[in-house]
Amino acid sequence: MRSLVQVLSRGLGLRILINISCDIAYVLFGYDQGVFGSITTNPDFIETFDHPSAGLLGIIVAIYNLGCFLGCMLNVFISDRLGRRRCMWVAMAVLSVGAALQTSSYSVAQLLVGRIVTGMGTGIETSTVPAYQAELSRPEVRGRVISSEVVFLGAGIVLSYFFDFGMSFKGGPISWRMPLALQICFAIVVVFSVFILPESPRWLAKRGRIQEAIDVICRVEDVPESDPYVQKFHKEIMDTIALEGSRPFSWSRIFKKDSVQSNKRLLLAWGMYFINQMGGINLVVYYASYVLETSIGLDHQLSMILGGCIQVMFLIGSLVPAFFLDKMGRVKTMIWGSFGLGVCMMMLAILLSVGTRNCATAAVAFFFLYNLIFGMTCLSVPYVYVPEILPLEIRSEGASIATGFGIWIWNFVVAISTPSLTTNTGWKSYLVYTCTNFAFIPFLWFFYPETSNLTLEQIDYIFAPKDEVSELGQQLSMDAAGGPTDEKRSTGVVESDSSSGKAAVQHVSD
Repeated sequence: MRSLVQVLSRGLGLRILINISCDIAYVLFGYDQGVFGSITTNPDFIETFDHPSAGLLGIIVAIYNLGCFLGCMLNVFISDRLGRRRCMWVAMAVLSVGAALQTSSYSVAQLLVGRIVTGMGTGIETSTVPAYQAELSRPEVRGRVISSEVVFLGAGIVLSYFFDFGMSFKGGPISWRMPLALQICFAIVVVFSVFILPESPRWLAKRGRIQEAIDVICRVEDVPESDPYVQKFHKEIMDTIALEGSRPFSWSRIFKKDSVQSNKRLLLAWGMYFINQMGGINLVVYYASYVLETSIGLDHQLSMILGGCIQVMFLIGSLVPAFFLDKMGRVKTMIWGSFGLGVCMMMLAILLSVGTRNCATAAVAFFFLYNLIFGMTCLSVPYVYVPEILPLEIRSEGASIATGFGIWIWNFVVAISTPSLTTNTGWKSYLVYTCTNFAFIPFLWFFYPETSNLTLEQIDYIFAPKDEVSELGQQLSMDAAGGPTDEKRSTGVVESDSSSGKAAVQHVSD
């Protein structure tokens, strides 16, 4: 046992443990997202809660997202005080309490409270884990490492659908109570794995604990303090703290322009999560079985099977960025993804508007294609991009705010409106998401800089005014591109090359 602990406390073993812990947290996140997808049509569930109407059903499902929003707002105040690791513990504890309340529910009121509490735990988790992972990863693998979390998010959604389906054959209360109780098992695994994990070195440095931050980098990379990578981290983090300042977080700061444009970067982070949510994914994740049964007219069992298979495409698609995102680029991937999702939603609207059985059946193929494209593009990139684009001084608070207002508020809007929207408007509901996806393309093209293969500290210099850029910023090292020219450094323009082509990042100084 001691030798195993030693293996997991340094180098490759520690990096694997960090990835496993974050990945299991995202299995739980995905499981939470998908577990109600089939429970809403479970006969015993419907009987227990007195046959809820479409409106009430929407509230039961969607109120979880308000809990997630509240969790994100709570994280604004506790994340920098507790640190990343302890926030993960808090998230798991809160989530477990909520799962227990849901599992034991016999009234709608208790179920709603359980959904809110579970959501609070998820909100803390989703605004902590990506930042923690980003702050412990090398820039050349950061995109792939964080994208791997999203693979496990997809795995959690798939697991929830098929576990719901398998338990439905059991019948009775256990057929829906057991799937809700399983959330607690995942939370316990995360709690125990986090005990061995180090604290984020960026958080330690922000708190003035520079030597501890360096020690963590040495442990994670299994190198001595004299290693060039460690020395580079030390210099960059000190320059970043000098550039950003070390003021405590305040709400006024995020609305005022500072030396690294924190307010603009927070808006970009919010926008990236908004794109993630408003392309229509929650209609597919939460209500795949419901839509297949009500809009397309499939029987209950076939709807559950196809609903689970649709989520498998979500998982398969997410494997692509887990291996190639650092070569694909962040912004270009999002642009192509929005285009593909818009086409899928347009085809769903067209096929369902015809009203024939054959066209409705053909529409199922575009649910599959939609989830495949989303998994390859707009699912993974926001969880990578948001912790990258936010400056160190407001990274935890900014991630919480962007996650709360960008993911969970809009998640709530979509979840609560979908049953009534699809029931009352039918195929026209898909036109809404057709328009949003196509509208995102110019928005991404004009406003979002590329962040692939840059260190978190180097990203500051994309936004810093030229007269405040330090020697480190003026000599910004971009290993993937071989380094910018003197002329580009003097003008504040940086070009980075990836296998998907060149992305020009204009220096923002206005």
